[in-house]
Amino acid sequence: MRDEEKYTNSEEQLLYIQKRLDEEDTAALSELFTELDILSIARTLESFPTKTRDRLWEYIPEALLGEVLAEVDEDIRADYIEDLSASDVEQIVKGLDAQEVAEVLDVADEQIKTTVYASLDQEIRAQVENLHSYEDDVVGRYMDPETVNVKQGVSLEAVQRYIRIHQLLDDESQQIMVTDKDKRLLGTLTLIDLVKQPQESVVDEYMVAPFTLNDQMKVNEAAALLRSKELPFVPVCDSDGLLVGQLNAADVLEITQDDADMTLKHMSGVSDEEEVFTPILRSAKSRGIWLGINLLTAFLAAFVIGQFEEVLDQIVALAILMPVVASMGGIAGSQTLTVVIRGLALGQIAGNNKQWLYNKELWVGMSNGLVWALVVGGISYLWFGDPLITLVITLAIFVNMSLANLSGVLIPLVLKRLQIDPALSGAVILTTVTDVVGFMSFLGLATLIIL
Repeated sequence: MRDEEKYTNSEEQLLYIQKRLDEEDTAALSELFTELDILSIARTLESFPTKTRDRLWEYIPEALLGEVLAEVDEDIRADYIEDLSASDVEQIVKGLDAQEVAEVLDVADEQIKTTVYASLDQEIRAQVENLHSYEDDVVGRYMDPETVNVKQGVSLEAVQRYIRIHQLLDDESQQIMVTDKDKRLLGTLTLIDLVKQPQESVVDEYMVAPFTLNDQMKVNEAAALLRSKELPFVPVCDSDGLLVGQLNAADVLEITQDDADMTLKHMSGVSDEEEVFTPILRSAKSRGIWLGINLLTAFLAAFVIGQFEEVLDQIVALAILMPVVASMGGIAGSQTLTVVIRGLALGQIAGNNKQWLYNKELWVGMSNGLVWALVVGGISYLWFGDPLITLVITLAIFVNMSLANLSGVLIPLVLKRLQIDPALSGAVILTTVTDVVGFMSFLGLATLIIL
């Protein structure tokens, strides 16, 4: 990579990759993906639409495919696994640890799982099957099932010799577990004590009573507990006290990030699987469900206003339906805003990705706008029996939801350009925009069509 083209942040990296793709500079792309670490490759793939992502996949070193696949978002992983045969998956997971294999196979169908299980080393297979036996939101699903454990009563010298012979320590190793013959956890021994203390001493003399987590504990509770205690590592036991795994700092970070992602997405009715460049139809479908739920609350407000219909004249039907227009535009824009702000926070949006995002969100807004405009129009006709009012509300819903999605992209990007945090003020501005556009389109159309 030439010095003048080196990048200093993720946005510059995206621009560099886009330029190399446009120039079809295969040598530069191959060199780049050879230099990047696993996490950087995964985040790079998540920062591009599907077609571009497929092109970049060809430049990832074959030896890294499995680790990258285990690291990317679940819906991206599912897209790749869908096109692979069982033998392909076998090759990809070869050499991965149990946690990584479990991540990859999570999105595979049962036939592929069964075939790949049969090809795994017996110990790895048992660990993967155990991880898959847990619910998605408990500690057991996130833990590392591989632990360094020794029996009580052995000398520190024997422990060191055992570890060297079997090459047990790695970057994730924090402490050595001391267990009884049934693998019940008795204590933990730090690596410092293992090296520092007299080698003829036995592990029982220096082991300490550990703080442990139950494997069925909710992951968000466990992450909060570990953060409050500032623990980078903790053993995981089952209800009988048997050692089943450990949570490391990396596992806690993943739990925290997943929890934050889900909280942010759920606030705006976005599915857990959606990311910035999820395909149009999938995005529209996942958000459409929550739009339908929001529609029920919008009609509740309209129903309350409608109780005063007797004291109002004919045109009051418009006032009754106005909250529906504003509310549907507001929730559609908020969904887009949530996904875009997350993408900006992760450094996934730069260069010509923005144009793709504009187009995607406009089409998502128009798709959901058309569906829910017809639903609202039908309900309005059954309610008031007036075809002109039905036409006005149908057109207004379509216009407002389409423009709301586009605003959900434009507002955070403009705020970022102005060096204003989109997460702090984006929602307020979006609400104002969707209300103004909703009321203007609704009342403007009513003026043209009815009066």
